[in-house]
Formats: sequence, structure tokens, C-alpha cells
Amino acid sequence: MNIIDQEFSNFVNLIKSLSEKEIYYQIRKNFETIPREMKQSFMDFFNKFNYWGRLDIEQNNYEELELKSAALYYHIDDFVWMYEHLADYRSKKTLYSILNNWFRYDFDTTAQTKEYLFDDYFDLDLVKCDSNEVIVDLGAYTGDTVLSYIRNYGLDSYKKIYCYEITPETFEILKENLKSLPNIECRLKGVGDEITKMTINDNEESSSANTLIVGDKGCISVTTLDQDIDEPITLIKADIEGFEQKAIKGCMKHIKNDHPKLLISVYHNNEDLWKIAKMIYEIHDDYKFYLRYNSYPTYPTEITLIAI
Repeated sequence: MNIIDQEFSNFVNLIKSLSEKEIYYQIRKNFETIPREMKQSFMDFFNKFNYWGRLDIEQNNYEELELKSAALYYHIDDFVWMYEHLADYRSKKTLYSILNNWFRYDFDTTAQTKEYLFDDYFDLDLVKCDSNEVIVDLGAYTGDTVLSYIRNYGLDSYKKIYCYEITPETFEILKENLKSLPNIECRLKGVGDEITKMTINDNEESSSANTLIVGDKGCISVTTLDQDIDEPITLIKADIEGFEQKAIKGCMKHIKNDHPKLLISVYHNNEDLWKIAKMIYEIHDDYKFYLRYNSYPTYPTEITLIAI
């Protein structure tokens, strides 16, 4: 057993020795040790982006800590499954660093595992691409991922790119930014597990964090990739603010038949970090899994599951 396996095993044994309440109070105790200005930064961040629960010391609201303790208590065996199915030790240490950050507010290990070399999604050691790629960009935003792809692989590195974006104003910027590139199709649609209509829930911080909700206005079309794209797909990137599980359910046929490279954001809640890999594995068990993250070490976000 190497040092990474040992550290993860010790962490798992500790979590399994504690009750849910004990895990919560230990997280709370560790939270109290960080500087006041850092506490405020955490509160501002969690309360702007309603993914992980609210945190408000003045109102005695520690929902974010409670949800983290529940995730560790009820799903530690799922995290063990995830660890055992990761294909390299960089990924294993990344998973350990994230969970250790949740529990101990350890920023050193997350600083060690943060991605410094490659752009988001495009670890060139893992993600190999050529001129035959049919790419789907879910959550295309202003075209930043497509432009990053071309910087990394070149203009001759794809056959077609489908870009999906839900926010009309952002969609116009997306089209403008990519208009000079060939064989790119932009679609103003959401992608999930059924064909329906939904409403945009605007995020005050950034349109990149807009989400889809059930609402009376129902102005945005939502589709599935299995219904919307007929040709074989070779690569899917998804950063769609918590809709990633639904998108995977809606492209099961493509995953079974085409075996596309999957670059999936797994940080919009406390469950995706293990559950999305399990979903993919149940569809096709030949996938290999890797974890990379690129954000501030104080609280890891921009976590990508690379499934190949």
C-alpha cells in the first residue's frame, strides 16, 4: 500500500468510526479554526451559488456543513467505490484531497492536486483527439470551451461540433464568437433526460450559472442527445449546473453504441463526485475514470470526471 492509498484508507476508517452528528461537529470545529475573512469568503461563495447549501454564521445557518457531513456519512462506501475505479494515482489523490478539504479544511493537499498544466477538460495525456471528432458541448456558454479545444488540438481536429446553450443573450454571443469556424452548429436548447419545456432560473452572479427549473413560462426547449443527434458522437463535454445526471440518462444509447470520451463536471452538488461515474459504469463498464480539478485550493470546484 502506497502513501496515497494509506491516507485515503485512514480517512475512510475515521469517517466510518464516527456518527453523522460527530462528523458534523468535527467539520464545524475545523471550520472555526480558519480566519474570519476566509469564513466570510466561504459564506459569500456558497450563498451566491445555491449548489451546496447555505452558510450564514450570524443566522446560525450551517446547512452547507450539514450536507457535507451527510454526504460523507451516508456515501463513504460510494466514495471508496470511486477511489477503486480511478485509473491513476493523480486522480486518487485528487479525490482524497477534495474529501479531506470538506472534512478538515485542508488546503495544502488541494493545492498539490490542482491542475496547473492543462486547460479545463483537455488533459493532453488522457484526451486524444483527431480530425474525425464529433463533439457535443453542453453548456457552451460564450464558446470558451470550443476555443480552448481548438487552441489545444488545432483547427483540423474535428469533423463537427454541436454547441448547446440555454440563455438567449449568451447564445447570441456564442454564435458571434464562433461564426468564423466551420462545421459548428449552435442550438438554443437545454439537454436532459426528456423532451419538455422549462424556465430559466437566472443567477445574479453570472449567466454561466443559470439553471433550468419547472415553471409556468416554460420558454426553453429541453431535449435529449439520443433524440437530438443522429450521427455517432466521439466526445461530450457537460457543464450544465447540476443537469449532468439527466443529460447522461438522455444519451445512454450514444454511450452504449459510440463510447464517446466524456468530460463531465461533477461539482454542482455533493453527489455527482461519485454518482456520475457509477451511472456511466452501469451503461458501459469498459470506461476508465480520471479526476482533475482547476479552481482555488480553498474549496475545489471545476472538478472534471474524464471517462474514456
